[in-house]
Amino acid sequence: MAMPAKNNSFLRIDGGRPLHGTIAASGNKNAALPMLAACLLTEQPVTLENLPEIGDVTTMLKIAETLGCTVEHKPEQRSATVTARRVSSSNLPPELASQLRAGVLFAAPMLHRTGRAAMPPPGGDVIGRRRLDPHLQGLVAMGAKIEFDRELSFQADQRLQGADVFLTEASVTGTEQLMLAAVLAQGQTVIRNAACEPHVQNLGEMLISMGARIEGNGTPTLVVEGVESLHGTCCRVGSDYAEAGSFIAFAAATGGEITVTDIVPDHYRMTAEVFRQLGIELEFGRDRVRVGADQKRTVCHDFGGGIPVIDDGVWPQFPSDLMSVCIVLATQVRGTVLFFEKMYESRMYFVDRLIAMGANAVICDPHRVVVIGPAKLHPIELSSPDIRAGIALLGGALCARGESIVRNVHLIDRGYQNIELKLQQLGARISREE
Repeated sequence: MAMPAKNNSFLRIDGGRPLHGTIAASGNKNAALPMLAACLLTEQPVTLENLPEIGDVTTMLKIAETLGCTVEHKPEQRSATVTARRVSSSNLPPELASQLRAGVLFAAPMLHRTGRAAMPPPGGDVIGRRRLDPHLQGLVAMGAKIEFDRELSFQADQRLQGADVFLTEASVTGTEQLMLAAVLAQGQTVIRNAACEPHVQNLGEMLISMGARIEGNGTPTLVVEGVESLHGTCCRVGSDYAEAGSFIAFAAATGGEITVTDIVPDHYRMTAEVFRQLGIELEFGRDRVRVGADQKRTVCHDFGGGIPVIDDGVWPQFPSDLMSVCIVLATQVRGTVLFFEKMYESRMYFVDRLIAMGANAVICDPHRVVVIGPAKLHPIELSSPDIRAGIALLGGALCARGESIVRNVHLIDRGYQNIELKLQQLGARISREE
């Protein structure tokens, strides 16, 4: 199993150079994590291919091992086989589970396998309140008993029962949790207002390949007929549109020209529109996207000359995970744009660091930032506060002429595979140091 990056490592970036070249998108972090939890739903081996080599995947595999699973991890082949023939523990190790939010997704599989699960409150990035209510209310409706003191305790004295569940918000992990619960529950489960993101669909495809009966995969209403058992499978993790979108934003911000391969063009419909608003046109092929160096690089005003508003929302709206890198891009194009982060109240705090680098931006409140570009960014030494803010600040360092230092790089490693190697492949002068 790959060793996690050391917490004291940092990235040294000599910025101010356009990115050029071709790079392949990695597997989607947000698909891989629930798919790893789903491996516990069967006693037979489950193989996941195109698995990203990132910190969160390593943590999920370690958790599976502590629960009694056999894990055969092949980082060089980007695959792992998990065999949950015997689940020997119902307790997630606090030191691992507290590192990421996705650990909570082991709850439903463990209720099926052992009748109980205990874990600390989920960790992960501190980007605002991330409610567990969709998970808890749905599992309770299916017969689980849940207590929360210093840890979350789940218990099911008998087989979970199908239920008609309406999610009060289209929560990605909430939808995934209920899918994992419904596939082996007795009877029919209907999940309404379900999340529809590509990674949720990827989990659905995996479960169907294991013998689950799911109708409406990729729609807001999922109908799941519970089955007696599931079997092993081999499933491919889809490509990561957040990673690909980040590299595209960096190339556009530095005036470069790159192609990202192994992508699904349909995943970028709203993203392409946002880039167009920022004066950047994307070109799509069958499995690739290209951003050229010859761009307008001028904000496209709304009809009547209004300042455009870029906001995020549930799929298929603009994904929150790309908001931060597009803010960096906006500092390098001409014009004014308002960014409205609707989903997380702490995701905009990183903009303070961009302002310290010379960005012309105004933080209106925890949810809204006005950016006026272009601005000449200068190098700085800073620390990554979380995955998405960290990658955005790294993008700012790529734009700034001179040497920058980005610390806490282990947080970026949780979501981006071999970040410095991929950027080196695109011509960036970047190195990892201890």
